[in-house]
Amino acid sequence: MDSIQMARYVIGLTWIYHGLFPKLLRIAPLEWAMTASLGFSEDITYLLSKAAGVAEILFGLVFIGFYKLKTVQLVNLFSLFSLLVFTAVMTPFILVEAFNPVTTNIPLMVLGYYLYRQNPGSSKQEQDH
Repeated sequence: MDSIQMARYVIGLTWIYHGLFPKLLRIAPLEWAMTASLGFSEDITYLLSKAAGVAEILFGLVFIGFYKLKTVQLVNLFSLFSLLVFTAVMTPFILVEAFNPVTTNIPLMVLGYYLYRQNPGSSKQEQDH
């Protein structure tokens, strides 16, 4: 497997994993803390966490299937950066926890940027898909 395919699967499967395990199967305490920081009721926080899990799984599948599309790559980079900023602003204590967004999002952003630079995709190619 070449490095582009490895980057593709690492990014896509990470989105799927982070949607499935800490959100859908069981909401992890840190996931709950981040979502609860928005100030909604427990019921809404629960639903938001579950919806985020579904969205992450769907995006992971989209990323694996359509990783050559520049739009998908840019959504990946923007989302990872936005989630990191959200965490830094709303729940900064999480940034020093084990397996925190700094140690996951930044490496995934580097891999995503690598894919972006390696892929000669253009707007015309995206329209053809």
